[in-house]
Amino acid sequence: MPIRLPFDQLLVPVRQIKARITAAALARYAGALLFLPLAPSQSDWNALPHGALLRALHERKVRKAGDTFHLRVGPQAQTLLVVACVAAEASTFERLQAAGKLARSALDGDPQSLLVWQQGCAPGAAEATFNTIIAALEAAAFRFATFKSKPKTRARLLRIDLARREKLPDLDLTLATAAGNNLARWLTALPPSTLDAGMYRRLLKQFAQRLKLGFKFHGETQLKRLGAGAFLAVARGNGARDAGIAYLSYRPRGAAAAAVSLVGKGICFDTGGTNLKAHKGMLDMHTDMEGSAVALGSLHALHALRSPLAVDCWLAITENRIGPRAYKPQDIVRAANGTTIQVIHTDAEGRMVLADALSLASAKKPRSIIDYATLTGACVHALTERYSGAFTNRPEARGLIESAGAGSGERVWCFPMDIDFDTDLESTVADIMQCAADGKGDHILAARFLNRFVPNDIAWLHLDLAAGTRHGGLGHIATEITGFGVRYTLELLRSGWPASSQAPRAPQ
Repeated sequence: MPIRLPFDQLLVPVRQIKARITAAALARYAGALLFLPLAPSQSDWNALPHGALLRALHERKVRKAGDTFHLRVGPQAQTLLVVACVAAEASTFERLQAAGKLARSALDGDPQSLLVWQQGCAPGAAEATFNTIIAALEAAAFRFATFKSKPKTRARLLRIDLARREKLPDLDLTLATAAGNNLARWLTALPPSTLDAGMYRRLLKQFAQRLKLGFKFHGETQLKRLGAGAFLAVARGNGARDAGIAYLSYRPRGAAAAAVSLVGKGICFDTGGTNLKAHKGMLDMHTDMEGSAVALGSLHALHALRSPLAVDCWLAITENRIGPRAYKPQDIVRAANGTTIQVIHTDAEGRMVLADALSLASAKKPRSIIDYATLTGACVHALTERYSGAFTNRPEARGLIESAGAGSGERVWCFPMDIDFDTDLESTVADIMQCAADGKGDHILAARFLNRFVPNDIAWLHLDLAAGTRHGGLGHIATEITGFGVRYTLELLRSGWPASSQAPRAPQ
């Protein structure tokens, strides 16, 4: 089924207004969000429309920071007003989580216009609250593609007005990351009958043309010439010969070589291959391409911000199917960098396609590489779906990596990468085994495997997206597909990655 990227629907327009909020002004909106401190002053109550009523409700319903209440105001009680008490001290994740709940309350009834303002809050807390609520509103208002023959007609939120005299710091960053996250979630949610490798390629071409990016697609014939045998082994079982590795490049004026390469696992559907998954394990495997969607969403956000960083994006796009030509345990394949691999389990296909994608990315000699993959169940078992796993060849950057998770609200935990883990991947017939047979610490062994395909002079971060899907959502995202990674990437790059670790390191 043909489909186009929803460029014009990724964001609800946000404008800042300087007008004082009166009862008449409030009545023009279908919904409103008001943020107050725990103990507003008398002057705060005097400045608010319906101040006496709000004060009475606040005294009855608010006991601690984070408490909320709502009411309807206006001539016909047409405006849903949601009031929240701002927490002066809270982590970014806590603010996002609270904002997500507020956003869903404010959007109840599908309002077409929404006002956001505050009265009496400390400047720092107010700015953080505004940015998180805008991120949450953009996520909650966004809609995935629908394939119903008779879709339910729903009004869309058409605008968000932010009452603030000065420009909100980091608003552009908030909007860019929200758009990138929405794009990543939209792609990940597409059914596999729509987003096969061929359709993905066409959507990427649309994306590159819209953003004026460089675009190449290395199909199977070219990948054979490049020696990308690890990727091609996974693609062998596909019914169509449409798999490949997409390469997109963003070059701001004056930039040449990439400062960072974003590499994503794009398995459009994963049956497990010859080692076939059980029904429940296979049911949602159309989301196994979320790593590629997060890489693309991050590129979209960087482009929207006109980032001065030159960025490459490599997406390994295929399915992992069964069939007479599908790869098998004990096959020996050769990756693009010459490494020979002994196949142990065909459901460890993600590290196979990433091996060649990382090799191709490394050949361009970027300063750093970040790869994204819904790679291992072991990482989910270790962290649950609240955090994602981080692995790096720059151990001294672990503090920076984890602090970017705290700062973005997309939390990560760095796992060990000691060289002695490699003994579990030693092969008697090839350079390395694809994985261990027993599955212990598979998330760590997968990272050690991928480490073979990134030269030591390139700073590398591997993100195992345990938090890519979570029942009930995560943080400000209510959908099961979270798009985890876009906010994190922007925060990590803003924090200076990999400035603390540009010198070549000893082999890991």
